[in-house]
Amino acid sequence: MNIAVIGGGPAGLMAAEAASTAGAQVDMYDAMASVGRKFLLAGKGGLNLTHSEPSQKFLSRYGARRAEIAPLLSSFGPDALRIWARGLGIETFVGSSGRVFPADLKAAPLLRAWMRRLRQAGVRFHMRHRWLGWTGQGALWFATPQGSRSVRADAVVLALGGGSWPKLGSDASWVPLLKERGLHIAPLLPANCGFDVGWSEHFLKKFARHPVKSVAVIVRNDDGAEFRHPGEFVITETGVEGGVIYTVSAALRDEILARGVATLYLDLAPDRDMPNLTRDLSRLRGKRTMASHLQRQAHIEGVKAGLLREVASKDDFRDPARLAAVMKSLPLRLVAARPLEEAISTAGGVVFDSLDDRLMIRALPGLFCAGEMLDWEAPNGGYLLTACFASGRVAGAGAAAFIGQRQQVR
Repeated sequence: MNIAVIGGGPAGLMAAEAASTAGAQVDMYDAMASVGRKFLLAGKGGLNLTHSEPSQKFLSRYGARRAEIAPLLSSFGPDALRIWARGLGIETFVGSSGRVFPADLKAAPLLRAWMRRLRQAGVRFHMRHRWLGWTGQGALWFATPQGSRSVRADAVVLALGGGSWPKLGSDASWVPLLKERGLHIAPLLPANCGFDVGWSEHFLKKFARHPVKSVAVIVRNDDGAEFRHPGEFVITETGVEGGVIYTVSAALRDEILARGVATLYLDLAPDRDMPNLTRDLSRLRGKRTMASHLQRQAHIEGVKAGLLREVASKDDFRDPARLAAVMKSLPLRLVAARPLEEAISTAGGVVFDSLDDRLMIRALPGLFCAGEMLDWEAPNGGYLLTACFASGRVAGAGAAAFIGQRQQVR
């Protein structure tokens, strides 16, 4: 039995491994010159493979798609992923944040060991093969440096990524191809993304690219409930991005889609309570400037002081209680999410209702989907990679089982 896997990211590679382990001859196709481009870039600052938090909290990170992702992780979750990495000779450790990393923090050694094992298992790699859909006879159709090529396979796994980072291969060119086949694709949206604010020229000149550390961001839902997330982020030329902003990006993006604008609240002094902060700000400042007073009494300086002056009114600065309240809940008005191609990952994609529990498209028997091209999202922290690995494993094993069942019928 022959299985074609299209897309050489973590989901595609895991699909190839699962199908090969099940006895299939696997051919992998990718439009780039080598596999794992986005995987390697994501690991540049330290490859965050997964997370060590309890399973129920882990599952909560998938939000509205928790029920769909749970069965995938039950077959290949965080613990299984660490055991799998050890089988490649890659030991892992749990960082202080609970995130799990390879011992050397690097992605390249893991990818090299993985590729070596896949080749030894007989997986054949075909680079610079851009998938163009199907021929009139139903064969897979590719554009290659040598011209167009048609390929027949007993089953196909698509693991083509979303629409973020198109230069690395995830360009969403598969969307119209599947829509032509009548498949429902949820609109692709930026996930783990930055946002536009519209800073003043004065603020930008002083603080563009400055990190904002030791803060908490607060998101409020329609019921008035608050969700606090400690962390840090970066001031950009257009707004904010990074770290804790990515953690809450889904809620902010959806609010902008629904209302045209979203408000993010910053606690600039997360280690101080309101009464003590108000008391300290009420102290006489004498001849000291307001900047010196803020630094001495509230430890607000640099970019934090800049943010306060960017948003707070003159009346806020005259009233210590009002000023403390603004420091503890500084409203940032977000006017747009950054474009999809700038996002870390993608929301939207092939809807789960069109798939069976093996991730096969019900209306197109023998065609499976895995990874980021499915309609789900998750924050950074290892959750994205874990679900990509798990979905690839399910789809690859499912493709092999599908062929086996057909052969038995014959």
